[in-house]
Amino acid sequence: MKKKVVIIGTAWPFRGGLAAYNERLAREFQSAGYEVRIETFTLQYPNFLFPGKTQYADWEAPADINIQATVNSINPLNWLKVGNRIRKEAPDIVIFKYWLPFMAPCFGTIGRRVRKNKKTKVIAIADNIIPHEPRPGDKPFTHFFTKAVDGFVAMSKSVFNDIAKFDRNKPRGLCPHPLFDNFGAPLSREEAIKSLELDPNFRYLLFFGFIRDYKGLDWLLEAFADERLRKFPVRLLVAGEFYSPPDSYLKLIEKLQLNENLILHTDFIADSEVAKYFSVADMIVQPYKSATQSGVTQIGYHFEKPMLVTDVGGLSEIIPDQKVGYVVQPNVKAIADALVDFYENSRQSEFEEQVKEEKKKYSWKRMVGIISEVYQQIV
Repeated sequence: MKKKVVIIGTAWPFRGGLAAYNERLAREFQSAGYEVRIETFTLQYPNFLFPGKTQYADWEAPADINIQATVNSINPLNWLKVGNRIRKEAPDIVIFKYWLPFMAPCFGTIGRRVRKNKKTKVIAIADNIIPHEPRPGDKPFTHFFTKAVDGFVAMSKSVFNDIAKFDRNKPRGLCPHPLFDNFGAPLSREEAIKSLELDPNFRYLLFFGFIRDYKGLDWLLEAFADERLRKFPVRLLVAGEFYSPPDSYLKLIEKLQLNENLILHTDFIADSEVAKYFSVADMIVQPYKSATQSGVTQIGYHFEKPMLVTDVGGLSEIIPDQKVGYVVQPNVKAIADALVDFYENSRQSEFEEQVKEEKKKYSWKRMVGIISEVYQQIV
């Protein structure tokens, strides 16, 4: 008999990296012979708490995954109803993708109800345990959630260690974020240039993803203004929606006189458009001020692109310095020095060859295997 798995978290009709992750994980469980469904939100965030333009996808539902919208993140009666229903169904595993303490009361309540059947094991895949942008109530909310699960899978060593601040006894597994290989095949540079209507006479560095203050776009802008970079025909392409107020960034762009060398595509980038941006880029730049792990690096690996990351959180764990790119100190000068070195010493080809080898480590099969190992430790 097939083991039954329920994934609770973001999926279509919601958009973004969390949805892409959960949907890809569900497909991998299906490939491994599990019966799986995703229970996503009827309401994920109240609109006044959501920093972007819309939470919703503008594409059709995936035809190959069972997705049901059942969970209201702010309605305690709904949490009890969902938890009691899943408790009666008694799947083998319930998986929560945990990224934000805001979700802890909802997820923690559902987890507690489900576990009352004494069969279902609740496992948390932890993006973060301690959030990048702290808020009042984070620690008690996370304590509430961690007490409602049976085991954890962390996607970076820093998160693996953070879990111990809340629970030292339950089984813990560690598996790096798998490749985001669900954005299609790479395009030729020429195709991508034409599709994005960019100038083929320039090279492009890419900053990709939702723009939040902790992601260090301001540092990158200051680094990109370095006079040493002016001699190269290179432009910075920023692709992603502002999730922080844009005014400070726009003022900094004016101050640094970057308008001619900067391209802002600050709407949400749909899944169908991702390949264009990564295919046009020489290198993906992630100048984060704090981090645990990042899905952007795993898109970069899929498209076999060199990457620059700052030495914060778990980013250096998956980007070998001077092999597939750069791990630099989290400051403007270090970022600028690496960008100059990349072009001055024509590093792109050598890094790309190493990326092709390094990417083999990050499979979804391994993630399902680690979840299964944690499950076996619980039972």
